[in-house]
Amino acid sequence: MTAANAHDRILIIDFGSQVTQLIARRVREAGVYCEIVPFNLAEEAFRTFGAKGVILSGGPASVAEIGTPRAPQAVFESGVPVLGICYGQMTMAEQLGGTVESGHHREFGRADLHVVAPSQLFTGVWEDKSRNQVWMSHGDRITRMPPGFRIVGVSENAPFAAIADETRRYYGLMFHPEVVHTPEGGKLLTNFVRQICGCSGDWSMAAYREEAIAKIRGQVGDGRVICGLSGGVDSAVAAVLIHEAIGDQLTCVFVDHGLMRKDEARQVVDLFRGHYNIPLVHVDASDMFLAALQGVEDPEAKRKVIGRLFIDVFDDEAQKVGGADFLAQGTLYPDVIESVSFSGGPSVTIKSHHNVGGLPERMNMKLVEPLRELFKDEVRALGRELGLPEAFVGRHPFPGPGLAIRCPGEVTREKLDVLRQADAIYLDEIRKAGLYDAIWQAFAVLLPVRTVGVMGDGRTYENVLALRAVTSVDGMTADFYPFDMNFLGRAATRIINEVRGVNRVVYDVTSKPPGTIEWE
Repeated sequence: MTAANAHDRILIIDFGSQVTQLIARRVREAGVYCEIVPFNLAEEAFRTFGAKGVILSGGPASVAEIGTPRAPQAVFESGVPVLGICYGQMTMAEQLGGTVESGHHREFGRADLHVVAPSQLFTGVWEDKSRNQVWMSHGDRITRMPPGFRIVGVSENAPFAAIADETRRYYGLMFHPEVVHTPEGGKLLTNFVRQICGCSGDWSMAAYREEAIAKIRGQVGDGRVICGLSGGVDSAVAAVLIHEAIGDQLTCVFVDHGLMRKDEARQVVDLFRGHYNIPLVHVDASDMFLAALQGVEDPEAKRKVIGRLFIDVFDDEAQKVGGADFLAQGTLYPDVIESVSFSGGPSVTIKSHHNVGGLPERMNMKLVEPLRELFKDEVRALGRELGLPEAFVGRHPFPGPGLAIRCPGEVTREKLDVLRQADAIYLDEIRKAGLYDAIWQAFAVLLPVRTVGVMGDGRTYENVLALRAVTSVDGMTADFYPFDMNFLGRAATRIINEVRGVNRVVYDVTSKPPGTIEWE
């Protein structure tokens, strides 16, 4: 059972699309709780979830090929509304008696959809006979409509761009309504979950707070909990929420692994000792972490090392406070999704997270993860609901492995010192320019590359530093921030002048996808 079990719910069946998480975001923006489940686990999830409607995601496979994924037949036998998107539309059409073929005209990117018939899905959004921008990404095509369906929208290369069976409340879209390039797509999804599925739209952070507190109390009982503070907003919100639920049964442990930003350890300690009456243990484990990371260059290996040592420290501290039964973490929904690849499914693990994929099997405490159903912007909203200071709630995300994944290659104290100084200057310039709140995340990366430079009359051979800044809503997709070149020039000049060991600065203009936000 989840903290949202009292609400109307939508189940999203994932066929491996890279933007399935955006469907969930749009549904939640409509005030409706939803969860994503991989297609090969969907039958059991559908049986137990209590969904008022189902959305079938896109995916990389072709329905025309033998052995590709299908939706549980139980979904179509249940009588609940179903919306199929891209691959989801194709498999729905095939499973309900239509014909799908590959080898026709493909369609990728922006397209015009012509509404050719009214539909409840379009009510209040698109008028009959109107033309509307959508985002296409498909190679298959329906060549014979399943019985009961009619065409309600066409595009140049998709004669079945939108189909509907209003009687059974089945809808299929060749385009992706969840992406920003379909400007009215969010409204279409709202129509589906609110009007067609009849969901009440009562999903809010106030409701989540109340239900999460009840769930924490039910899970923990009289047990003791240790909460690991990482310095980021996620663990801070988790700690304050848990403290509200169980009070003095909670002890926070802040592990300074030597991989924090400049002055960050002091800021975290001051926040919890100065603003909240929460017991806080400050553990300086930097020597242990840096020794264990010596010679480790692979990004996944770094995450695993850091995850293992975190648990070692927490196990030790649990004994010191009288044997804690639970370990609380600020795990978020994107962490869970990115860290778990379903067996036999079309998606792949992008990267493991130190507090998800990096947990060793031998961990002695049970996990309390009150944020694992939330996206990052929802966590910020919950933090405001809990009364955390805006300066803390609005902080840019910071990864649990810290600066270790911003030092590609081996991590050393010397590299970390250089990176801390450069990162602090970069963020200082961003704040001075009034840009901090306009940026989702900004940081520096110390590259394992040295270049020739000239300082004064001498030759230098020093490090290259990359600057990264992105805009995003939930961290699932991101674009680089378009800094003015004068700003980049000022930041680079300060870094090179003030940080010994750096003689070249570059700016990363990669979006996500294809890149991730962090470099490792």
